[in-house]
Amino acid sequence: MTIGITGPGRKIPRQSATVGLIVAAVVIGICLVLLALASDLLVDWLWFASIGYLQVFWTTIGAKAVVFLAVWIGTTVILWLNGWLALRFARQRPTQFVAAPAWSAAGNAPPDLLALARDRLSWPWLITGVAALLALLVAAAQAGNWGVFLRFVYQVPYGADDPLYNKDIGFYLFSLPAYILIKNWMMLALVLSGLFAAAIYWVHGDIEYDVHRRSISPTAIAHGSALLGFLFAVKAWSCVLDRYLLLYGDNSVVVGASYTDVHVGLPALWLMIGLSIIAALAAWANIRVRTYRLPAVAIVLVSAGTFVLSGVVPGLFRQFFVKPSELELEKPYIEHNIALTRQAYNLDQIAARPFTAEQKLTPEALEANKATIENIRLWDWLPLSDTYAQLQEIRTYYKFHDLDVDRYWLDGSYQSVMLSARELRSSLLPPNAQTWVNRHVLFTHGNGAVMSPVTRKSAEGLPIFYLRNIPPVADVGPRIDEPRIYFGEQTDDYVVVKGSIPEFDYPKGKENAYAAYGGAGGISIGTMATRMLFAYYFNDPNLLLSGYITIDSRIMIRRNIQERVSTIAPFLRLDHDPYLVVSSGRMFWMQDAYTTNAYFPYAEPAQGLDLNYIRNSVKVVIDAYNGTVDFYLIDSGDPIAATYQRIFPSLFKPFTTMPPDLRKHVRYPEDLFMIQARLYQAYHMEAADVFYNREDLWQFPRQPGGDGISTMTPYYIIMRLPGEPQAEFFLMLPMVPSRRDNMIAWLAARCDAPDYGKLIVYEFPKEKLVYGPFQIEARINQNTEISQQLTLWNQMGSRVIRGANLLAIPIENSILYVSPLYLRAQQGHLPELKRVIAAYGEHVVMKETLDEALSALFIEPGAMRPVSSSKEEMLVTRPSASQAREALDRYNQAVERLKSGDWKGFGAQFDAMRELLEDMSRHSTGH
Repeated sequence: MTIGITGPGRKIPRQSATVGLIVAAVVIGICLVLLALASDLLVDWLWFASIGYLQVFWTTIGAKAVVFLAVWIGTTVILWLNGWLALRFARQRPTQFVAAPAWSAAGNAPPDLLALARDRLSWPWLITGVAALLALLVAAAQAGNWGVFLRFVYQVPYGADDPLYNKDIGFYLFSLPAYILIKNWMMLALVLSGLFAAAIYWVHGDIEYDVHRRSISPTAIAHGSALLGFLFAVKAWSCVLDRYLLLYGDNSVVVGASYTDVHVGLPALWLMIGLSIIAALAAWANIRVRTYRLPAVAIVLVSAGTFVLSGVVPGLFRQFFVKPSELELEKPYIEHNIALTRQAYNLDQIAARPFTAEQKLTPEALEANKATIENIRLWDWLPLSDTYAQLQEIRTYYKFHDLDVDRYWLDGSYQSVMLSARELRSSLLPPNAQTWVNRHVLFTHGNGAVMSPVTRKSAEGLPIFYLRNIPPVADVGPRIDEPRIYFGEQTDDYVVVKGSIPEFDYPKGKENAYAAYGGAGGISIGTMATRMLFAYYFNDPNLLLSGYITIDSRIMIRRNIQERVSTIAPFLRLDHDPYLVVSSGRMFWMQDAYTTNAYFPYAEPAQGLDLNYIRNSVKVVIDAYNGTVDFYLIDSGDPIAATYQRIFPSLFKPFTTMPPDLRKHVRYPEDLFMIQARLYQAYHMEAADVFYNREDLWQFPRQPGGDGISTMTPYYIIMRLPGEPQAEFFLMLPMVPSRRDNMIAWLAARCDAPDYGKLIVYEFPKEKLVYGPFQIEARINQNTEISQQLTLWNQMGSRVIRGANLLAIPIENSILYVSPLYLRAQQGHLPELKRVIAAYGEHVVMKETLDEALSALFIEPGAMRPVSSSKEEMLVTRPSASQAREALDRYNQAVERLKSGDWKGFGAQFDAMRELLEDMSRHSTGH
């Protein structure tokens, strides 16, 4: 017999060390997340305080916190309660603990993992932790909907009712979105509760599902039935809300509730509400019965009811009953669709006027519309941006991001100009100059702007600069006393100003000029605490270590103007094109902002956008030097803007408080105009039968562009409307019939006070053919003289560039077409304006200047037809040579006056020439 001597067994390392490491990692991770959140919060607080919008900051943070906490607490309580109930009623099996050495030494199979989990885990704490964690994820997702709940709480009535339920439209704009969010949260919380409880029951053996055994304990069935009943109750409420969602349907004939929706879909929803309530009661009754059959029947009942009542029956009804008499049955609903879509996009405010499209332009008419002629835009943004870059960028790190069209009173006349800010992009510095000091301390700002008139050009075909050079030189344009641009469209990195060294200002000969920032923009970064904060925020230790930062230094962040505005007011949608304004010696950015909504009943959604309601209610002004942001409320009648004004009482200022000179530069925004124009193509038809048949559908004109065909875009223009006393600044766009190219109308938005924001559509007689832009382009291409000249230029090593838009210019009751033509060397980047093509009626000409083109169109001697009579009455007599010379002299003087822009003198000489010719004609015919 062998006697073994054994001592105490070797200790198996407990898993406490591993658990400790996991806990430590989780704690560190939570601390890092909290630190990041705290740094973001502190930076936002400092930034909002620096620009004067702390009330907006605290309101936003408070709303996010309330929504987050409400959802987190509610979800946690629901999940915890269901987890606790599952644990309370789950099977309590005896603990079977087998030490690891024992079963491993005996060679037995390891114990059941579910049993280990059931016996080892501290279930009350686990349930609380999992419930809190899942609720945290749900709350984090819902916190972004803070704006929906603020609009719900502070909503104002719209002032008009929907045609189906007679509820104020404000209910749909503000209340319905909040109800849908709450319903979705309740659904999610119930589903998560069911899964959470099922997991606990499964671990404890109340739910078994494997190849050998499938069973659910009565307790688990009762718990599941209770949750299922609540789910059906929420489903019933969902059907109640679905009644209102019928107003957003689209069956390709009607946007909104159709005949089928009202007569079948609505009763079907009421039936679904009843079925859901019955299913909920059946599920709750199963708490006592505790069988799987009753819940299964309830689920099948609701599912089948949804499939049949929401899908099959409405589809069959529409196919076999509605479609054979579709126009008659859908007519009232089409009328609702038309009326409310026009209301949602302000299309009902468009004034329709007739436009006779005559061919009666005379020199006198041109003289009466001199302001229109002198502001026809010959410089397109693309060739002009290349010209600006070549002549005025000065250094490679300066860039003109965008060219804007605006109007100014200059040299005693109302002029349309193009201008662009000269911004600095430190990323364009040479690679060896890409140092932290250069990017963030020295090269901090752009300088000045460039401005040129839209029509004038030099003898070489280059623009005439009203503003040019660094520092800015104002030849005709407005003066700029503070040209430095710290906030712009391309400023996307932080800079530190008021450091120990001056900032680069502009290149000056072989040296550079330097300047120190003297404004109040930015956040003070003089203390060690703020330097540490921003060093952590930007992950940039240089902010902490640099010796260039002093006690007076300030850091400028969020310098991109659209990012700046969006951070303050994320609930506003911004126009794509902020534009520069020079006013009172300073430079400002004007940004159009929209209030939008996607829940306007019966309104067609805008193409490619999540909205079916829009207003340009806010104009935002950003100081390019200090970065101050001012929000001006221009449409106080907008209920969404009025709601935001209640939420943020200190955010908006009355439009009347905007400086008067800045108010002169407010213009109608392009994005809104495009949305309205695109919808007006169909919604100018107010008669339901015409709308149904799409008899008078419009579209945007086609035009050659790039390598194919493009669509014409809106353009700003100064012109005098027919019957109006003076010229105004407009945004306009021609319209053509669907699948046709002749012009049918043109739409214009007024930009000048007191008529700002008014839209006008001038409709042409449908029985008259008026050439559209694409047809005029075809006539230009068919003109042998023009095509030969273009071919010759292209063969001589130059590249011919046509204007982006063939401009349709309304003058009196006629349409004049003008298109610029540029030449650029094949390898060059400096386009020159060399020719102007003008078309009127059947005539197309190409000349060096606009005045010469108009002269060729309206006073070309070959175009004048002499008066003749029958052969029997014709008496041939030769007029005197002196009269002929005098008539030629009058013609030459008229041409000279036209070239100089003296339309009055041109008209006088033209009238004198006409009198001489009439006198010669009378003498030649013997009358």
